[in-house]
Amino acid sequence: MSTFYKINHQIQAKQVRLLREDNTQIGIVPLAEALTQAAAAQVDAVEIAPQAEPPVVKLIDYKKFLYQISKKERASKAAAKKVDIKEIRLTPFMAENDFQVRMTRGRDFLLEGNKLRVSIKFVGRQLTHKEFGPQMMAKTMSSLSEVATMDQDAKWIGRQYMATLTPVKKR
Repeated sequence: MSTFYKINHQIQAKQVRLLREDNTQIGIVPLAEALTQAAAAQVDAVEIAPQAEPPVVKLIDYKKFLYQISKKERASKAAAKKVDIKEIRLTPFMAENDFQVRMTRGRDFLLEGNKLRVSIKFVGRQLTHKEFGPQMMAKTMSSLSEVATMDQDAKWIGRQYMATLTPVKKR
């Protein structure tokens, strides 16, 4: 955790807006009174919003406060969707059934929310017919058009013609 919180006697302000542990507001009080209430309740006075006017101080056990913050961070990290880039490999002269199998697999990847890299690999003498790369890519795009949009235009990388597709957002 990168944020540093001032507690108890580290707080510099003369007056503070005081909150209980359950976030109910006590009001604006002098710092000395806030520290007295914290000591009486056997908790810490933690400055949670130093930029506010007056600064916001919460009466809570400091370790518990840090735990709650780390718990929120873990929850937000778990909620963040991890997008993988999956790949399907095609050849310029593949059979129709093989092509359909690859398209089904690619559609599944896209529906799961992953990005999809389509690579068309040219081997040997196939390189003399580079015009079949864009044709195969067009066929692929027409097959996946309802579930994907082209994220990165197709381009030649060595002996492969590659493009990246992004899933279409559901309405």
